[in-house]
Amino acid sequence: MNLEDRYFSPDSAAIARDLYAQIKDLPLICPHGHVEPRLLADPDFSFGTPVDLLIIPDHYIFRMLYSQGITLEELGVPRRDGGEVERDHRKIWQKVCDHWHLFRGTPTGIWLRDELRHVFGIDAKLNSVNAQSIYDALTEKLRHPDFRPRRLFERFNIEVLATTDAATDTLEHHQAIRESGWLGRVIPTFRPDAVVNIDMDGWGESIHSLSAVSGIEVIDYASYIAALEQRRAFFKSMGATATDHAAQTAYTEHLNAHEAEAIFQRGMKGEANADDARRFTGHMLIEMAGMSSEDGLVMQLHIGSYRDHNPLIYQRFGRNMGADIPIVSEFTRNLKPLLDFFGNDRTLTIVLFNLDESTYSRELAPLAGHYPCLRLGPPWWFFDSLNGMRRFFDSVVETAGIYNTAGFNDDTRAYPSIPSRHDVWRRASADWLAGLVVRQIVDEEDAHEMAYALVYQLAKETYKLGDQETELEFG
Repeated sequence: MNLEDRYFSPDSAAIARDLYAQIKDLPLICPHGHVEPRLLADPDFSFGTPVDLLIIPDHYIFRMLYSQGITLEELGVPRRDGGEVERDHRKIWQKVCDHWHLFRGTPTGIWLRDELRHVFGIDAKLNSVNAQSIYDALTEKLRHPDFRPRRLFERFNIEVLATTDAATDTLEHHQAIRESGWLGRVIPTFRPDAVVNIDMDGWGESIHSLSAVSGIEVIDYASYIAALEQRRAFFKSMGATATDHAAQTAYTEHLNAHEAEAIFQRGMKGEANADDARRFTGHMLIEMAGMSSEDGLVMQLHIGSYRDHNPLIYQRFGRNMGADIPIVSEFTRNLKPLLDFFGNDRTLTIVLFNLDESTYSRELAPLAGHYPCLRLGPPWWFFDSLNGMRRFFDSVVETAGIYNTAGFNDDTRAYPSIPSRHDVWRRASADWLAGLVVRQIVDEEDAHEMAYALVYQLAKETYKLGDQETELEFG
């Protein structure tokens, strides 16, 4: 088996191989993800053990194991109450490897296999027999300076990496990166969910934090908007080019000033109900689109996840613990109030992500194929997979073309998986384009231009990630 032809369709592998050769070494554009900036703020940052790096932070891994009856405590995932969890990392690693067959055919299995091979130089398969020898090899690698985050950033050929940061974040790690003199480009992304979604736990505390960090006492809706505008300006001064918003649905509604104030005050008193939260979030999506129209920050909108579906896991471990489940979504009617205001604004960019694949050809592609402000983000989360990418291309391109899409982003917390995730997209793109060539839908010249766009150009242009010098001169 030729590993260099992996993921290519046999009937078009030669063309796919040629397309892939053109794009495989292009720099990585990472416009959306969840790598913690503290990793790159400290030049001597150590990842810790292989379990610290690859298991404990990765909900893709522990959600699968949990589904087979392995508790998160057994995997060393910290509890909110400080309760006892397994602390023997060799034991945790062995348990994961004993059950690694569960990941056969999954994106996680692909990513980690490619990670081990191409990042750490380990070709052995994960299984019960090899577990401890692989653990030892990884431990030895992680001690070496070449496996510090900054050195890996350079080795991965990352041109720019955007983190995702709360609206109340002081961005001290980004400041440290700037002041260190290191040339890696790491930029923040403004994520206001904790201060926008009034049904989130701790919303009142988040508003107090917003007051403190903005220097604006938030006592009413007007001061709330002023504080958010101040934070956006600060993020932009630190290099941000985008915002990020998560909502369960794409519902939008424009509230008048009286209605917005009334709901805000109910939220401040802890008296807001579910309908208040739905309407306020929908209204704030319109407000944020308006702010993006003014300050130029690209607006990302992630829709369709029922967060923390398992209350037991949320109570014990908190958010982002593998218990989020996709729901049915609707965009044509829900997004119309926002589009009535801003859909025809050619200076605004809104990137849509969704977990309901049935909307791709029915709603998202027609919407993005018409409204100048809309772009489609790549297959997200559960569908960031080889088959998910193929379904995405087949569903949206006939209506929206590739130039109304936003290219690729890895959207990962697992730092060493970044090149593996990009490589899957590059191979999937080459394979899909090769199929178009074989069927004479496009010629090879067009396919080469499309491949470059899909893996590099579209993400860079959509997220306004031109060279730093250009941005500083003209920004």
